[in-house]
Amino acid sequence: MNILRKPAWQLSENEVTNEELFHKRREFLKLGAAALVSSSVVVEKLSAMEATPRTPLSFAKTSYGEGLELNSFEQASTYNNFYEFSTSKEKPAKMAHTLITSPWDVGFYGECENSTILGVEDILKQVTLEERIYRFRCVEGWSMVVPWIGFPLKKLLDIAKPNSKAKYVAFKTKYDPQMFPDQSRGLMFGAIPYPYVEGLRMDEALNELAFVAVGMYGKELPKQNGAPLRLIVPWKYGFKSIKSIDYVEFTIKEPKNTWQVVNPVEYGFYANVNPTVDHPRWSQAKERKLGSFLKTKTLMFNGYEKEVAYMYKDMDLKRYF
Repeated sequence: MNILRKPAWQLSENEVTNEELFHKRREFLKLGAAALVSSSVVVEKLSAMEATPRTPLSFAKTSYGEGLELNSFEQASTYNNFYEFSTSKEKPAKMAHTLITSPWDVGFYGECENSTILGVEDILKQVTLEERIYRFRCVEGWSMVVPWIGFPLKKLLDIAKPNSKAKYVAFKTKYDPQMFPDQSRGLMFGAIPYPYVEGLRMDEALNELAFVAVGMYGKELPKQNGAPLRLIVPWKYGFKSIKSIDYVEFTIKEPKNTWQVVNPVEYGFYANVNPTVDHPRWSQAKERKLGSFLKTKTLMFNGYEKEVAYMYKDMDLKRYF
C-alpha cells in the first residue's frame, strides 16, 4: 500500500472521533444525540445504513490518516442534507435506495478541448484513489470529520482539458424525479429549482485541497452521501460540496449556484467558511461537531487558511460571501 507525504493540513488526533464505534452496534447508544433516543431508532438507522451493501475500495492510505480515530460512520451516513430526497436530515438514508448509481455517466461541456461523456468506471480508470481526512463544516453550524476516498478535482477536469477561456467550472446533480422524489415538486411552494447547481472559480477548482469523493470509510459512498461521485471543498460550507454529479461545464461567466438563486441575500457564490461573517440565521463563530454537546470556535477557511487564503487576498470577504 502506498504512503503519501503528510501535508501541512493534517489534522491532530484530538480533532477526530473513534472509528471503532461504527463497527460495534452496542456502541451506537453512546454516540452523542443517539444516546437520547430509543434503541428502536438506532436499529432503524442501522437498517437504513445496511440496506445497500457498499463495495470496498482499493486506495492509497495517506500518512495523515493513519492511527487517527474517525468520526463515526453512523453519524456521517445518517445525518445528511440531501434535499433531492427530503429536507429532513434523517430521511435521505431511508429513501436513497431509489438512487441508481450504475450505470452513471458524467458529461463535460463548455470551454474545453475534449467535450465528452464518460462513465464513472472509465473515469476511475484514469485516476489513483487516495484517502483524505477533511473537516466538513455546514453553514447551519454543525461539523464533522470524515475520511473521504477519491482523487484531486484537477484530475477530473484534466480529462476535459479546459481552454484559456474557462474562468469557472459548474457542476450539476443528476436530474431524475424517479430517483429523487423532491425533484418532482416543481417550483411551487418554495421548492428548489432543480437540478442542483454549484460552481467554483478555476483557481479554486485546481487547488490541491479540492477533491472528488467516490468513497468513505474504506468503501464506496453511501447513496445518501452523494454516490457515485461528489465534490469535497473543505474550506467552504458543505452546500458547495455538490452530490451525485453528472454534469461538468467550463464557463466564462460566474455560474449561479442554486442557493444563490433561491435566496441571494443569504447565500453568495463563494461560501468560504468565515467565523467573522454570520449567516442571517446562523452564527458562524462557533460550531458543534456531530456527537458532541460542546461548541468549538470555527477556524478561518475551516482550518485551511494556509492553503487557500492567497486566492482571496484582495477580496472583501464580507461582500463576496
